[in-house]
Amino acid sequence: MMSIWKDIYGFFFPSFCVSCDERLSTQEDYLCLYCLATLPRTLSHLYRQTPLEQVFWGRMPIERAVSFFYHEGESTKQIIWQMKYNSRPKLGGYIAQLYAREIIDSGFFDGIDIIIPVPLTWRKTLRRGYNQTHYIAEGISKVTGIPVVTNAVKKTKDTASQTNFNRLERLDNVDNVFRLIRPDIVRNKHILLVDDVLTTGATLCSLGKAIMSGAEGVRFSVLTLSLAGSLKGMPYTSKNDAMGE
Repeated sequence: MMSIWKDIYGFFFPSFCVSCDERLSTQEDYLCLYCLATLPRTLSHLYRQTPLEQVFWGRMPIERAVSFFYHEGESTKQIIWQMKYNSRPKLGGYIAQLYAREIIDSGFFDGIDIIIPVPLTWRKTLRRGYNQTHYIAEGISKVTGIPVVTNAVKKTKDTASQTNFNRLERLDNVDNVFRLIRPDIVRNKHILLVDDVLTTGATLCSLGKAIMSGAEGVRFSVLTLSLAGSLKGMPYTSKNDAMGE
């Protein structure tokens, strides 16, 4: 009976794919099956010592780093834009759940204690109405059971969008904008830092630096939905090669 009502509702109030704008069937959510199947996946969870991890080497104690898909072409850019700026934050949670299910058997989440999404200032959260990274983190948590922590770190300064900045400008833009307020929550923890897009890692490194400044024994892994910038197309080392097998 519920499926009949869903079909009727979908007929009169259709939903459309956030990537290609084609009408969705009642069995599809946010993305049509074609766009979901053709996402340019990085498959970074299948490799070790990837360029993603190397971004953080020497900057913070990194364990693992992965991104779901490459930030290229209008279709994938539209997904991030819809989630971030067009009042569709649940899209982030939906995609994060898909990704978490795809990689959970790889062992990526093993040993991770808590998830911390990149925070926004209260002013930006108020203007936007939400923080999209919270939804991404909650989507991961629903699959893995790892708790999300949103009260350990705060962002103290609004920053301009990183989109049009070069590497040095990105570093300067986010320098010292986060503050650790609950060191007891993060001390000696393996923390998964979550963001929507990874370009140079400047924001995540600034967040990691703030956490390390007041809490000892922390380790980090990183998960983002999208991978942009110069990391696209760089060669990865297979897990077997990295282990000498």
